[in-house]
Amino acid sequence: MYDVIENNPDFVVIYKKPNTSFHSENGEPGLFETVKQREGFSELYPVHRLDKVTSGVLVMAKTADVNRQLVDAFRQRQIEKYYLAISNKKPLKKQGLIKGDMSPSRRGAYKLLPAHENPAVTQFFSKSIVAGRRLFIIKPHTGKTHQIRVALKSIGAPITGDALYGDSQLASMSDRCYLHAFSIAFFINGAHYRYTQMPREGDYFCDEYFSSASAEWQEPWLLPWPQIASAN
Repeated sequence: MYDVIENNPDFVVIYKKPNTSFHSENGEPGLFETVKQREGFSELYPVHRLDKVTSGVLVMAKTADVNRQLVDAFRQRQIEKYYLAISNKKPLKKQGLIKGDMSPSRRGAYKLLPAHENPAVTQFFSKSIVAGRRLFIIKPHTGKTHQIRVALKSIGAPITGDALYGDSQLASMSDRCYLHAFSIAFFINGAHYRYTQMPREGDYFCDEYFSSASAEWQEPWLLPWPQIASAN
């Protein structure tokens, strides 16, 4: 379900495995409750969440004050986040900005709208891994539900294994949804923290093609991300 990356007096950082629900379901404890119980924390606060299908780095606060600081930092877009994703489709554009309001659609999904009243804002670069497979490094500036999954679908490249936004029949043949929370950085209590974890699960994330293609993206904060005037 998870591995602990760091456990300090202010927060705990974990590696969430794919197909792990953050919230309790059908009477079974979810990730948050499991971490609290197994690690013996008297207090724990869910600063942010990852979709059930998504693996990667997740932060939980251990005090109300740290929770407030981190939640405020997320709200003010001061948290730096990067994701990795794989698609079997060629995108309409290889890099750039995806921006638009999001609206509920069918079956619990969302869709991207042309309006920009309260937009989801996502930047990305992509490259070919091998024929018929493309790797994306993604920098979300907002934290909307399913934001990255919707963004990649909107450019014709739904994430491999994503049954909700891609071909459900093809997704059923995949060993996972290929979306991974790769890196997170934040500043609290006078200190700067950064945590980066490569994906550990999934054939496509573990083969030599991915290893070779992702080599130059090990420090995504150093990539030449174009400045955007505003996320609004």
